[in-house]
Amino acid sequence: NLLVASAVHTICILELMAMNTWDFFFVRTAIPEWQIITRMVIALFLGGTIGFDREVKNRPAGLRTHMLIALAAAIFSITTLEIVDGMEKLGHSADPIRAIEAVTAGVAFLAAGTIIQSRAQISGLTTGASMWLAGAVGVACGFGFFTIAVLATGLALIVLVGLQSLSQKINPAVSPVSKSD
Repeated sequence: NLLVASAVHTICILELMAMNTWDFFFVRTAIPEWQIITRMVIALFLGGTIGFDREVKNRPAGLRTHMLIALAAAIFSITTLEIVDGMEKLGHSADPIRAIEAVTAGVAFLAAGTIIQSRAQISGLTTGASMWLAGAVGVACGFGFFTIAVLATGLALIVLVGLQSLSQKINPAVSPVSKSD
């Protein structure tokens, strides 16, 4: 048993020595690099589109926060696809849903930090929800589901910008810029 472990260890060391520096630092991916870059850039753009509304309204989490959330979610998704591919090559299976669960929990934690309760008023809910949405859009981009990501972003803009006047008409005492979201 010890001999087998030693042999495996020696083989791993020899394989590392055979690698050139480029291979060591830049592991080949199952997804072509241009697709990875495209997925990340689209996630940044769509996250920024959602965050722009929050930035204009001077909310605590704005343009950059939403962009970073979407980018991080895309990276987690892309990495998950790479891990699943690697596991399948080794004859094992992996569950990509776990990565989505982790992104959801992480973004929910950040979003909860934007929600404030004070004197029977709650603010920051819309910002928290938009952060959560930016994470979902990033996951969709990371997995390559651009139609879902673009559609979700468009619908978010309708809700955030288009329904603002309707919200004011329904509840004129609460200004959407200062108190309600």
